Amino acid sequence: MLKRIRHRIMHRLQLRESWLIFFIMGIIMMNFPFLHIFNKSDTLFGYPLMFLYFTVGWAISIFVIYLFTLAIRQSADERHGPKEP
Repeated sequence: MLKRIRHRIMHRLQLRESWLIFFIMGIIMMNFPFLHIFNKSDTLFGYPLMFLYFTVGWAISIFVIYLFTLAIRQSADERHGPKEP
């Protein structure tokens, strides 16, 4: 069951719409309304909210790019079949 769910997620990440949605989401998250929300003098664990917003957003974007590369690699492996030694 877990393998089937993983396969469906990887297939979904291969679609062009998914790439476009994540790109637009990234642009929206870097524009005025969201930056204004986190541009406060409040701190969380001693760190300014804006710093945490950028750091967590950066980490999430790297994880999403990693998932996309896994999906591309899996797609390429399925197209070319198993490699012979």
